[in-house]
Amino acid sequence: MRPEVETAYGARLTPSPSRGKGRGGGEAVVSVRLDAWLTSASLRLAATLDLPREEARLEARVLAAHALGVNRAWLVTHGHDLLTPAQAEAVEACIGRRLTGEPVAYILGRREFYGLEFSVTPDVLIPRPETETLVEAALERLPAMAPCQVLDLGTGSGVIALTLAVHRPQARVVAVDRSGPALEVARRNARTLGLERVHFVQADWYPDGSVKNFDMIVSNPPYVADADPHLARGDLRFEPRGALAAGPDGLDAIRAIVAGAPAHLRPGGWLLLEHGYDQAPACHALMRDAGLRSLFMLEDLGGRPRVTGGCLPAAAEGGDP
Repeated sequence: MRPEVETAYGARLTPSPSRGKGRGGGEAVVSVRLDAWLTSASLRLAATLDLPREEARLEARVLAAHALGVNRAWLVTHGHDLLTPAQAEAVEACIGRRLTGEPVAYILGRREFYGLEFSVTPDVLIPRPETETLVEAALERLPAMAPCQVLDLGTGSGVIALTLAVHRPQARVVAVDRSGPALEVARRNARTLGLERVHFVQADWYPDGSVKNFDMIVSNPPYVADADPHLARGDLRFEPRGALAAGPDGLDAIRAIVAGAPAHLRPGGWLLLEHGYDQAPACHALMRDAGLRSLFMLEDLGGRPRVTGGCLPAAAEGGDP
């Protein structure tokens, strides 16, 4: 039986019969069983990132499957396999990136949202479950089988615009972002989903000469205050700051969107905004002052205020604020 070697992170590695020069010139090539590596990786993730044990175990498996180009069921059936040096290097590279705090979505290059898979890069925000509340509110107010026009402001990876286009095939969707690299990600996602009919525009909120009679404007804009300490923590450290922060109170982008909405909505059209948990009263007041009516607020799955919306009434209509 070959002797075992204790590594610095606690896995039991067995020297490979195929010897080779390590990066420092020594014979450092070793092999490790896949299940031992998964156990070690989950322990390191839990300790370094302060993750719950189950979450750390799941992340280790997701990263290993990505690095090896297999699914997670394969990991279970091949747990006793020895990793080759190339495989060990690949899985260690992934876990090393995650141990620095880099989000799993950026390492994988993808994230699921509303049952669809989207490409993501550090040029765009990582789609989050909270935004599904905005999508559901939009779908409830868009006709299922009739033409309509939708404007998505600050589209990022395009998850809102493209999800609405999938579920409302007769909708004409225009997606706007000021970031060229973000729009490239969104266009790539549109091609993958076969949604070439979605029109992408580079602009700072409302593009010049844009259609003025949208049935709906939706947006998940930047809404974090510039000095919010959360911007220096967790995943937010790696995400584009311009897509997160919006002035001293986090409302600069929301003010601009609400102010321009009446000129771009048709009578009876809706404005729906995602916002911070404590910004619903401010959003309500901004929409009311802009002349929107039938105002509402929705909570996300965590019970936090997340979406505020309002309707532009016909010129002769009144309506309750």
